[in-house]
Formats: sequence, C-alpha cells, structure tokens
Amino acid sequence: MNPIEERQLGITRRRFFARAAGTLGAGLGSIALSSLLGESAFASSRSNAAPAARAARGPHFAPKAKRVIYMHMEGAPSQLDLYDYKPGLRRRFNQDLPDSIRQGQRLTGMTSGQARFPIAPSIFKFSRYANRQDGVWLSELLPHTASVAHELCIVHSMHTEAINHEPGITFFQTGNQQPGRPSFGAWASYGLGSMNANLPTFVVLITQGLGNMQALSARFWGSGFLPSEHQGCKLRSAGDPVLYLKDPEGVTRDDRRRMLDLVSTLNEREAQASLDPEVRARIAQHEMAFRMQMSVPELVDFSDEDEETMALYGEDAKKPGTFAANCLLARRLAERGVRFIQLYMRGWDQHNGLPNEIRLQAKAVDQGQAALIKDLRRRGLLDDTLILWGGEFGRTAYSQGVLTESDYGRDHHPRCFSVWLAGGGIQPGITYGKTDDYSYNIVENPVDVHDLHATMLRCLGFDHLQLTFPHQGRDFRLTDVAGKVIEPLLA
Repeated sequence: MNPIEERQLGITRRRFFARAAGTLGAGLGSIALSSLLGESAFASSRSNAAPAARAARGPHFAPKAKRVIYMHMEGAPSQLDLYDYKPGLRRRFNQDLPDSIRQGQRLTGMTSGQARFPIAPSIFKFSRYANRQDGVWLSELLPHTASVAHELCIVHSMHTEAINHEPGITFFQTGNQQPGRPSFGAWASYGLGSMNANLPTFVVLITQGLGNMQALSARFWGSGFLPSEHQGCKLRSAGDPVLYLKDPEGVTRDDRRRMLDLVSTLNEREAQASLDPEVRARIAQHEMAFRMQMSVPELVDFSDEDEETMALYGEDAKKPGTFAANCLLARRLAERGVRFIQLYMRGWDQHNGLPNEIRLQAKAVDQGQAALIKDLRRRGLLDDTLILWGGEFGRTAYSQGVLTESDYGRDHHPRCFSVWLAGGGIQPGITYGKTDDYSYNIVENPVDVHDLHATMLRCLGFDHLQLTFPHQGRDFRLTDVAGKVIEPLLA
C-alpha cells in the first residue's frame, strides 16, 4: 500500500466515529456531529465501507433480468461467415477492396504490407429464419442456433476501438482497453449482490477450442479496484473444479470449521485495528470456500439430469470442459442464483484456413448455445436471464494471404461486426443496425461497447451513470465517461 492510500485509510468514516466516541462519550458526540455536517461530509470515505454493505446496493429500478450469461468467443468470429449475409460479394470475388470503402482505415501489421486486398466472399450458404421482422439470415454453420432465431436480437452494427486481441478483449470485459478496471461480472456482483450463499456471485467457465489461441488473462474476470470478493471464480474442467476443494487426508470437516473460526477471529481483530476492507473480504472468501466444498461437487454432477435434457445438449455435454457441457453447467448455475456466468470459447482467430476451422468451431458451440436458450425457456428462466454472444471484434471482407474459391483467411476488423443477445429485457426476434455491401463500414445505427454495456445494465435495473465506485479521487463506472442505452433493443 502506498503512503497516500495508507493515509486515506487512516481517516475513514468508521475510524473517525471510533475516535470521536472516545472523546465525546459513548459515540453520542460523533452522531450529533454527523447530523450537523450531513451525509456528504463523509461521501469520500464510502469506498472503505464494509464489503457486505458495498455489495448490497441493489438496482435503481425494477430489473428485467436477474442474471447474465456472457458467451465470449475469444479470437473474434467472422460475422461474414456466420451472421452478416452479403451475397453481392460473390460477384466481386478476388477484386480489390475499393479505396472508397477502406477510406484509409488502419490495418494490423499482419495485412498492412499486403500488395492487394482481395475480396473473399463467404463460401457458406445462408438461409432466412422467421423472427418478428422480415426474417434473420443465418449461416448453414449454425443449424441449431437457427432453431432459436425467434429468441435472438442480432446487432449487426457493433464496433470497437481496439484492433488487437488483448486490448479488444479487455475493452469488452471491463469497458476500457487498459488493464486494471473491474470486469463486467465484478460490477454486476457489486451492484446486485448474491442470490446464493453457497456459490460465488460470478463464475467463469473456459472451453479450449482449437486453432490460434489468444492469452486468456485472469484479469478479464478480475475485480480491479472493487472489493476482491467480486472477482470471478474460475471452475476447472479437469480434476477438482476448484483447487483444494477437498480437505487433506486426515482433516475432517469439523477440523476445517475450527481452523476457519480461529483464522476468522484473528482476521476480525486485524480488521478492527486496520479498518482495511480487504481483511473482511478475505474472511468472506474463506467462508465461501468452506461452503463451496459442499455445493460445487453437487453442481458439477450431471447425474440428476434426465435423458431429454442430455439429448438436448448433445453428446459433447457428457465431456467436461466442452462448450456444450459448460452451457449445461451455466444453466445449473443460473437456476442456483449465480448472478454472472462467463463462458469463454477460445480459438476463433482464423487468419488462414478459415473455412475448415470455423466449421469445427461453429459445430462445437452451435448445439450447446441453442440448447441453453431452449432449456432456460422451458424452465421459466429465460425471461430473467440476459444472454450475450460475441467476440472482441470482427473479421475483414478481404482475405489475408492466399485466396482460393474454397480457402481464405480474414484479419481483425473493429469497424463492424455482429453480436446477439437474448432473454431478460431484450426484444426477441429482431435485427438492429446495418453494414455496407462489404460488411466493412456501418451505415445504420452504430453500437459501441459502452452502448452495449449501458443497455445490458439497464436490463439489470441500473442507470449506468449511477452505478459507480469512488477510486483515486473520482467516481468510476463500467461505461467510463461514455455510453448510451440503445432503446430499440429493449423489450
């Protein structure tokens, strides 16, 4: 802790009251003083309130959604091959991308030196599926997802500032390209609090995928400057879901309870002496770990799922760590009251050999994500569960490297890409936004990352301008100093 932070910790509201109580008598003087000065006199010290109080803020108005399932496709899936149907590109096969379309926009170092930018139409067929509008076009790679097209709200006009993976993922997870900010899940935990005392408020599930793998940093689900109890808890796909879930041989549960009671007593003394909020956060985390020793084994045991449910998710759901298994696990977490469930699917970074790799990637996610929506719907959970599916940016209309009629790759493209939402608070069965004939620029209703976050927070019952946390002299929020709610997306 640096000297400035140590000094700030030394003048917290509770310490002021404690000292005033000793000099003014049984705390009466401090209470009178607080009423004279008013609540605002102590506003700057709220960041040091007890963790339990900071987590129990509650929404600003009646929420449509109680929880979030966020499926992040790490590596950036190609919108041109999945969602953004551009049949006119087939007439332009291998033609150079016109300068009037590119408009001098920056490129990554991987294609900035290319002599040509040859147009690469998708080789995959698209079909139109019913929704509340004229229909939504989906690739043949997503037949199961097509069966829930009426539930989806597809946004074709997403854009982002980042052009490389690390800042791009960081931006989507935290609302800022620079590391150190709290993740979306941490903000949700901080704002809403827990609905299940035996499981973390924020849980992370990872599927390895295939192909090019980008770094997956724990800070993507970190709490940043929020209290540490709001960080995500990653469940492992092999062995114990959580490290040290089982007690060592010879240690009984009563032994563990006595040990925790002793440690908690010592930590409580430290908390009263130092007034460091992280000490009480540590106590809470120790208690959560103790309860998880009982709740997590039951959570990951699918033996109580009926045959119909297992068939819905497919054979992959029987293999721990697959995307289908994690989708089923996400539903189990949702029905147990976990607030924010983050699924990462790695391997979508297809700079070359895209047709072959995206077939395998799409097949790995298609049935599981469709089953999750259907399963939530039939259990009455979809209407209060907000789902987001998307990557950190899109892919280019031109090919990176060699282009043939059956093989191509695509570079990073932040200018436009597609994501979809479903469930609590979102208009089902619509599309929003439009791109040009090349899926290169947005021509209608742009949506940036801050707008998306603001809209999702609205579904959770929050005014994104008011969900703040004081840090380093100012109030921070997930949407930083930007963001607007996209009203047409809301039910």
